[in-house]
Amino acid sequence: MKIVLLTVGKTDVSWVREGLQLYVSRLQHYARFELREIPELKNTSSLSEDQIKTKEGAAILRESAGMEIILLDEHGREFRSLEFAGWLQDRMCHGGKDICFVIGGAYGFSAEVYAAAGGKISLGKMTFSHQMVRTIFAEQLYRAFTIIKGEPYHHE
Repeated sequence: MKIVLLTVGKTDVSWVREGLQLYVSRLQHYARFELREIPELKNTSSLSEDQIKTKEGAAILRESAGMEIILLDEHGREFRSLEFAGWLQDRMCHGGKDICFVIGGAYGFSAEVYAAAGGKISLGKMTFSHQMVRTIFAEQLYRAFTIIKGEPYHHE
């Protein structure tokens, strides 16, 4: 099983990119993990929010074809780290499909992406920048794998 973290746009803040790369490299030891970045749309000043979400959504659906889509969404299910590790382990043992976690653009997801999603996860009630969410979620994936493997990274 492969795990993909799919994002809209590149990480252009150097310290966020460095943190993200740290966890991406650590995740390689636990799973087939891939970071995919969909290029940001160009010349969007004449587009409405819905048009932007629709165009980004088409790209998200192309990149995640054949995988189980899990959206990182403020209205998603909240987990404690141990719960997330259990959820992930269950998906890996019984899910069958590769998992694609998706971080959308500034305006969120299109209706088509919501319809295709197999679930939604929230990182909490606070709002984080789309750049920082990448690193925060990659760290949580790493933490989940260390919990699954019984390694001493997580303290409860």
